[in-house]
Amino acid sequence: MDISVIVPVFNGGNKIERCTDALKRQRTERAFEIIIVDDGSTDGSLQKITGHNIRVFKQANQGPAAARNLGVEKSRGKIVLFTDADCAPLKNWIEEMVRPLMDSQISGVKGCYLTRQKKIVPRFVQLEYEAKYERMKRDRYIDFIDTYSAGFVKKDILTVGEYDTNFSTPSVEDQEFSFRMWEKGYRMVFNPNARVYHTHPDSIITYMKKKFRIGFWKAFVLKKHPKKILRDSHTPQLLKFEMGFSTLFLGALLISPFKSGLFFYALLSLMGFLITIFPFFVKAMRKDPVVAVFSPILLFLRDLSLSFGLIVGSFKVLISR
Repeated sequence: MDISVIVPVFNGGNKIERCTDALKRQRTERAFEIIIVDDGSTDGSLQKITGHNIRVFKQANQGPAAARNLGVEKSRGKIVLFTDADCAPLKNWIEEMVRPLMDSQISGVKGCYLTRQKKIVPRFVQLEYEAKYERMKRDRYIDFIDTYSAGFVKKDILTVGEYDTNFSTPSVEDQEFSFRMWEKGYRMVFNPNARVYHTHPDSIITYMKKKFRIGFWKAFVLKKHPKKILRDSHTPQLLKFEMGFSTLFLGALLISPFKSGLFFYALLSLMGFLITIFPFFVKAMRKDPVVAVFSPILLFLRDLSLSFGLIVGSFKVLISR
């Protein structure tokens, strides 16, 4: 067996069928198996899953990190690919994921998202990702691979170690694993041609909850990898300023009725925020002018959600000590 494609699923409903159908249509001469790891689903997610090269394993609900670990343990391929139950890889996905791994110097590869959604929020989310992809294209190597489109040499996974199951919900467990791989000297690359269709959050509340969760768990990642506070290949440097300015603006604005002079600092913070988001706004205007109009408020809510999540997570890290 050349390749194992691992898909964790928890209450995936009809999404997992769309994913497996896309995997069955892969155009490749390479031998591959599909491993579905049911993370304690209660919705009958896997009842319609069939196929001669599909193997299904079940576990009590422990989170996607534990599900991926079980998938790796059961895999028979020399190369391990990951995608998610809500993703539908394009027909050339396996070939594009494997191609960089034919270089013996490369241990991991990251692909990218596409979406067919028409609502404002998912279109905005797609532009977010595309801005990050533009940055990654300039880097020879990257230090972060999301598991929605990820590939690794199996022996290197086994050397680095498992995904950290302390990240019990879908969050940043893939960041932590990637940072660990990078710090051990393994090299990873970005391949923008390894694409999967995805269903992004379609409401602002769902989107903000996701960003809060990411911010919360990022505090635990930074505790383990403090050097990544300065830079990683996934996080735009301007994002850190956006988060700071948005939080300062809201704080100063809320306190200003009780303390004279703070309203001026609120305005300064707002000005700083608008300056830092201007590059994104310009790029959005070129690609999707309608989303660009809404982008300042969406970016503001995103940055606040990340900031508050990071603050709460940092507090949790401190008291856990």
